[in-house]
Amino acid sequence: MRLDADTLAQLFEAEGPKLLAFATRRTFDAEQALDVVGEAFATAFERRSKFRGATREEAVGWLYAITRTVLDHQFRRRGVERRALQRLGVEPPPMGEDERRRVEDLAGLADLRAAVARELANLPAAQRDAVRLRVVDELSYDDLAARLGITPDTARARVSRGLRALTAAITPMQEAIDAR
Repeated sequence: MRLDADTLAQLFEAEGPKLLAFATRRTFDAEQALDVVGEAFATAFERRSKFRGATREEAVGWLYAITRTVLDHQFRRRGVERRALQRLGVEPPPMGEDERRRVEDLAGLADLRAAVARELANLPAAQRDAVRLRVVDELSYDDLAARLGITPDTARARVSRGLRALTAAITPMQEAIDAR
């Protein structure tokens, strides 16, 4: 299968909403998800001559792989950008509320948020506190350890166990949504 601009445009029309839902469920941020999908398709366009698949399904899989890579880069970069914007006192322009609601509905974000909150409440208190401090409050492992009075290695272990338990609990729900 040859990926030219027309084929990518068709894939964007057909798969874009699914990729947007996929990215939104992973970022919990509709605006960031739009950026991720846009960057993924731009990357796919730039690298279309390197695609070696033979079927539409392989092309879709390739797009999901690119999207996952962009998500990974965004997660790293977002923290740096957010801290820089805060230091400068700059607020990025917000996404319109109607658009945000439409993307969040597409991704089933309300149900996913409820499931994460429910599963987070089910974690042992030590893991729940460690996950909250690391993920929500964005503390370093050293700061997290100091706050909880534990070693950094113990902090890493608690966060890791907590995130694994959350992932195991919500993965079936995400897979069901992805299958739609």
